[in-house]
Amino acid sequence: MQIKDTAAIVTGGASGLGAATAARLAAGGAKVFAFDLPASIEGAPQVDGVEYVAVDVTDPEQVQAAVDTAAGAGVPLRTVVNCAGIGPSTRILGKKGPHDLALYAKVIQVNLVGSFNVLTLAAEKIAATEGDEHGQRGVIINTASIAAYDGQVGQAAYSSSKGGIVGLTLPAARDLAQYGIRVMTIAPGIVETPMLATVSEEFRESLAKGVPFPQRLARPDEYAQLAQSIIEHDYLNGEVIRMDGSLRMAPR
Repeated sequence: MQIKDTAAIVTGGASGLGAATAARLAAGGAKVFAFDLPASIEGAPQVDGVEYVAVDVTDPEQVQAAVDTAAGAGVPLRTVVNCAGIGPSTRILGKKGPHDLALYAKVIQVNLVGSFNVLTLAAEKIAATEGDEHGQRGVIINTASIAAYDGQVGQAAYSSSKGGIVGLTLPAARDLAQYGIRVMTIAPGIVETPMLATVSEEFRESLAKGVPFPQRLARPDEYAQLAQSIIEHDYLNGEVIRMDGSLRMAPR
């Protein structure tokens, strides 16, 4: 599927994986709508071809309005890449007592429900577009994590949310096949994103040493490259791709 002269939605598009993906799609000729929270958008770099839209992905009305904006860009909406997410770490039983239920629910709401919300509302708009010669109309890429498979101590909420993304992939692809919409998921390993900006260089080096090869952290632009490859490869559908250097995380 071509990227040029189409519209794309990237959630979490103001930083990290989302920002790299938004920039790459814009460089490929797409009109990109980067959804993110207002506070994140304030410090985001201005990129040609990227329009920032203040959106809370857990709010159906905000998402609907933002999707309507992307669908009305004058070019067909073809792509959605869901990168928005949060990753707090809390043990089920910690020094302060049991895991806070509200925090668990929030992680599920942002990471899983938010992705489903955007996927569903955007799919309706994509399905209304004219398909190409093969009947293809679009592709939706969600972001899981290797924590969906190898969740560590303190990742009960995060792993649950990302496991949900993995489980959503195939049924969503099957549901949307009749509309010519593919659904894929990327499960990154440890990526050099703003979430790691607060840790020491020594700690980052120790994380990198745990990766079999290449023995370094992944880069956001590598995620963006993979997303572009998925968009352009019309026979990829209903699958999760691990981008982790063959890392299998230890319990802690």
